[in-house]
Amino acid sequence: MPRLTITDKQSEGFFGKWWIYQRERFPIFSHGLLIAAFSISAVCFSALLRGSHSPPLFSSAVVAFVSSFFFFLQLRIADEFKDFEEDSRFRPYRAVPRGVVNLRGLGCLGLLTGAVQMALAFWLSPALLGLLLLTWTYLALMSREFFFREWLKAHPFTYLWTHMLIMPLIDLYATACDWKVVGVRLHSGIFWFLVVSFFNGIVLEIGRKIRAPQNEEYGVPTYTSLWGRRLSVGGWICALILTAVCASMAAAEIHFWVPLEVCLGIFLLFAILNAILFLKHPTAKLAKRFELIAGLWTLCMYLLLGSIPMLLHFL
Repeated sequence: MPRLTITDKQSEGFFGKWWIYQRERFPIFSHGLLIAAFSISAVCFSALLRGSHSPPLFSSAVVAFVSSFFFFLQLRIADEFKDFEEDSRFRPYRAVPRGVVNLRGLGCLGLLTGAVQMALAFWLSPALLGLLLLTWTYLALMSREFFFREWLKAHPFTYLWTHMLIMPLIDLYATACDWKVVGVRLHSGIFWFLVVSFFNGIVLEIGRKIRAPQNEEYGVPTYTSLWGRRLSVGGWICALILTAVCASMAAAEIHFWVPLEVCLGIFLLFAILNAILFLKHPTAKLAKRFELIAGLWTLCMYLLLGSIPMLLHFL
């Protein structure tokens, strides 16, 4: 049985162990900030599309945030289950293999969050329950690797895009916390917002799995190990560009195209510069910046697609 680290021994209590888990596997503050920008901007974007003369309901924003936060937590929990054997073999230092928390506890947490999501959906609008079930169904299929685990593992690009399709579903649910609650039809402009979420999910996923050669681990798949440095970095830049194009289309729907283009253009220049430097000198510091840039890009983009234009609309 894996031995606990000194840090683990110092946190023997129930809450201490869960605190270690969140710090290592699902940092609630950094993740919460991104998810808040994502979910609140979704309801704001929907409200702007329907020409609302007032901000979205506070209750809609709260339900969108809490539900989105729990969706992403459920994704992490699903990963812990499906990767447990692989983690135990190649990554025994992770929280679950080394016994900080166990799969049973994570399963109970997942069920509890699902119950809260269902209660919130029923409270805000029972019309949300269908989309909630749809998102859960896709998440469940992902957790089983669509019953083609080995084939998907052998085709990393297909693995990537099939798993990123969960992003538009979560986004659709978040926007529905506005348009379904007020009783209007789905606006066609939301399509661009959903596509933005899909490509941005790819930006985040590739960005966090670009590694310097000295930081690659045996048995741990990264895009630099699967595709090589040039292809993985090139794919990341392409995903950024596609996200920017789709974000521009979404911003045009709410007449906020210019500010978004300026901000994303600056981020894109920094991203390209970091990519060039990394290809020339693949250091751990430069590799880590891909994830940092992806996170800041995501935060900025979602704020510019919903929260900021909504705020300026009522100033």
